[in-house]
Amino acid sequence: MAEPRTEEPISGRPRSLWRDRDFGVFWTAQTLSVVGDSFALIALPLLVLHATGSVAQMGLLTAVAGAAAVGAGVFAGVVVDRTDRRRLLIGCDLARLGLYALIPLVWAFGPQIWLLYVVLPLAEAVGMLFSVAYVTVVKGLVPVDRLTEANGRLNATAAAAGVVGPMLAGLVAAWFGPAAAVGVDAVSFGVSAVCLAFLRFRVRGQAPDAPAGGSAAAVGGWRAMRREMGAGAAFLWRHPVLRGLTALLSVFCFLTLGLNDLIIYHLKHDLGQGDGAIGTVFAVGALGTVAGALLVAPIRHRLGFGTTWIGGVAVCGLALAAVGSAGSVVGVAALAAAFLGCGSVSGTCSMSLRQEVTPDHLLGRVTSVFWTIHYSAAPVGAAVLTWAAQRYGTAAVCLVAGVCCLLTALVALFTPVRTPRPERSGSPA
Repeated sequence: MAEPRTEEPISGRPRSLWRDRDFGVFWTAQTLSVVGDSFALIALPLLVLHATGSVAQMGLLTAVAGAAAVGAGVFAGVVVDRTDRRRLLIGCDLARLGLYALIPLVWAFGPQIWLLYVVLPLAEAVGMLFSVAYVTVVKGLVPVDRLTEANGRLNATAAAAGVVGPMLAGLVAAWFGPAAAVGVDAVSFGVSAVCLAFLRFRVRGQAPDAPAGGSAAAVGGWRAMRREMGAGAAFLWRHPVLRGLTALLSVFCFLTLGLNDLIIYHLKHDLGQGDGAIGTVFAVGALGTVAGALLVAPIRHRLGFGTTWIGGVAVCGLALAAVGSAGSVVGVAALAAAFLGCGSVSGTCSMSLRQEVTPDHLLGRVTSVFWTIHYSAAPVGAAVLTWAAQRYGTAAVCLVAGVCCLLTALVALFTPVRTPRPERSGSPA
C-alpha cells in the first residue's frame, strides 16, 4: 500500500500539477468514475421505464435512493474526519463495484425491479460517503496555494467526461440494453479503486476535537458521535452565508432532483424518441456543465459570490420552466445545457465557499451536515414531481417548478447570500 507523504513541500520551484504524480492519479480515477456514473444516470431510469412504462416508478426509485443518501450523510462527516481517507475512498469504490455488477448479472435472467430498490439506495449511501470524502481530500494532495487550480481542473475534467459518458451510455443502451450500460459503470468503479490504491496523501495533524487515536473506532459511542456531528452543525449555523445557502438549496433540490427523470419521460413519452436521443441530450447538457466549470472563476471574480450564485439559480429556473414544453430534441438539449451550466456555476460557488471558510478538521462534518439538510426534502420532491408529471403532464410540472426556482433566487436577494465577498469575512468563532 502507498505510504502517506510528508507535509513538507519539495524545495525549489513548485511542481506543476501536470507533473504531480498523486494529483494525476486522483484526477484520472475521478475522470473515469464520472464517465461510469454517466452510464448509470441514463441506464437506471431506462431499466425502470422499459420494465414498467411508469415515470412515477422512476421518481419513486430516485426518491428511495435519495433518502438513503440523506441517511448516510448524517454520519458521513464524522467518518470522513476520523478515518484514513484514501482507504475510505477505495472501500467505497469496491462496494459500488459489487453492487452495480449485480444488476446486469440478474437482469440477464429477466427484469427484477425489486433489485433496483435494494442496490440503488445502498449504492447512493456509499456514494454520499465517497462524495463527502472527495470534497475534503484535495487538501491532502496539493499545497494550499494550489487548491483553486486543482479544484478547477477536477471540475472541468469531470464536466468534460460528462459529455462523453451520456452519449456512450445512450449508444450502449440502444445496442446492448440498459443493463449492459450499468455494467460499464461497475467496471469504472473497479478501475478507480485500483488508481486510488497508489495515492499518497500529505500527513495532517490531528483535529483539535478528535478523540484519542483519531479513528472512527475511537469515537466512543453515540454521545461522542452526536457531539462531533454537532460541531459541524454549529459551525454551519454560525456562518450566515452558509446558513442561508443551506435553507435555499433545500428548496432548490426539492424542485430539481427529479429533473433527469422528467427529461427522459418527456423525450420518450411526449416526443417519442429512442434511447440514443436521450444519451445525446444529456451529452449536450454536459457541455453546459463544462462551460459553467470553465467560466465560474472569472464570473465570480468579476461579479462576486452573491450575484453569481443567485444569477445561476435564476437561469436554472427559467430553463426548467421551459423544458417540459420544448417540442424538439434540440430544444430539450439546449435547455438542459442552460440548466446544467448555471447549476454548475452555483454549485461550484457554494462548494468553494465552504472549503474557503471551513477549517480542514471540520470540513467533512460541515459538508455532511450541509448536504444532509439541503438534500433531506429532495427525495420527496422527486417523487411528487414525477407523480404529478404522469398525472398532469411534464409541461405544467416543469413550469411550476421553474417559477418556484425563480422565487428562490428572489428570496436570496434578501439574505446574506447576496454578500459579494463572504470569503473575506473569516470563519465564525
